[in-house]
Amino acid sequence: MERSSRLPAFFQLTPHERAQRVQDFASLSDAELALLGDTGGLSLDQAERMIENVVGVYGLPLGIATNFRINGRDYLIPMAIEEPSVVAGLSYAAKLVRQGGGFHTSSDEPLMIGQIQVLDVADPAAARQRLLAAKDELLALANAQDPVIVKLGGGAKDIEVRLIPNSPVGPMLVVHLLYDVRDAMGANVVNTAVEALAPTVERVSGGRVVLRILSNLADRRLARAWCLVPKEALALEGLSAEQGVQRLLEAHAFAVADPYRAATHNKGIMNGIDAVAIATGNDWRAIEAGAHAYAARSGAYLPLSTWERDAQGNLVGSIELPLAVGIVGGATKVHPKARLALKILGVTTARELAEVMAAVGLGQNLAALRALAMEGIQQGHMKLHARQVAMAAGATGELVDRLAERLISEGAIRVDRAEAILAELRADGAQNAN
Repeated sequence: MERSSRLPAFFQLTPHERAQRVQDFASLSDAELALLGDTGGLSLDQAERMIENVVGVYGLPLGIATNFRINGRDYLIPMAIEEPSVVAGLSYAAKLVRQGGGFHTSSDEPLMIGQIQVLDVADPAAARQRLLAAKDELLALANAQDPVIVKLGGGAKDIEVRLIPNSPVGPMLVVHLLYDVRDAMGANVVNTAVEALAPTVERVSGGRVVLRILSNLADRRLARAWCLVPKEALALEGLSAEQGVQRLLEAHAFAVADPYRAATHNKGIMNGIDAVAIATGNDWRAIEAGAHAYAARSGAYLPLSTWERDAQGNLVGSIELPLAVGIVGGATKVHPKARLALKILGVTTARELAEVMAAVGLGQNLAALRALAMEGIQQGHMKLHARQVAMAAGATGELVDRLAERLISEGAIRVDRAEAILAELRADGAQNAN
């Protein structure tokens, strides 16, 4: 029987009941189910071997976004994030997209760029030609560093040499090593390769090598997603289907026209992508750097997504961005919950993971635009935020929901007001107990 990510009323279940539904979907063992419910997941001993100066382990809520259908297959999306309304909004957006056939995706080969900075070159143009002539030697040397990845079909694929005539320290050459990292994120293997190339680059160029490091602008490793939302799905009380589509197009146009809005527009996209990256043990900081650099590649900072109306009046959206992610190496293999998140996703290659994350980013963007343009961002967000404020004020158990309801009804979702109401509720509870 085909697995379905349509899990109606999933949000109404208890955490344990939700975990059991995920267990059924992803064929988790009982031990993996227990790990899913473990609020730690990472032992101090494991943490001590991951970074320096460890004093503890920091936890984040791990949620599941439902309703995803990507390239004809259903996915449950694990997300590690502290912000309210993100998981719920994404699940709803995925349900809207599902009505139009789900998400469709594609991606490039996993090519990463390693950079070698060369200074003090007497004749940069001539040195550039010598380096390009030595391409075969440089590629062979790079591939000798990791014969295993070469055997898997990866490894060094090309050499490019850029001339930067003016910089704060004078002219420089930048050698780019294009390296297929297969199912890894690629930082370690690429850094090892460019380190090995440095002496030969110095000899051939006659210059002095300074930096040799991976670039996080992975613009040879792009992932794309696109979708259609039937216009009828965007009708809302007080808004026709056509008006709903128009509202979303107007919201997108704001991001195209204004970098201040584009920054927040793209932040909403990254809410989803980062949450999946964290859940799967990927480097969300590298992903963020690459995404925002790519958004500014034209010289203006622009939205990563595009929304348009098709000939039938439906809403169609697309996204393209660099996504350097891996399913082998690093925290993806060391962190038990990262491994579990990858199993829940069911991805088998880094390219598939990148494509899923692109779909998540596009879905998250749809959720945010819809909330902003059609409902007002506060309506749903503040209901969830009120619970966080209630807990910050010291509420526990059933008092959290009672206090949150009071804050919402008063329209004053502030910690100082929450503390005053909590004192009242506790006083009433003590009086009733007597």
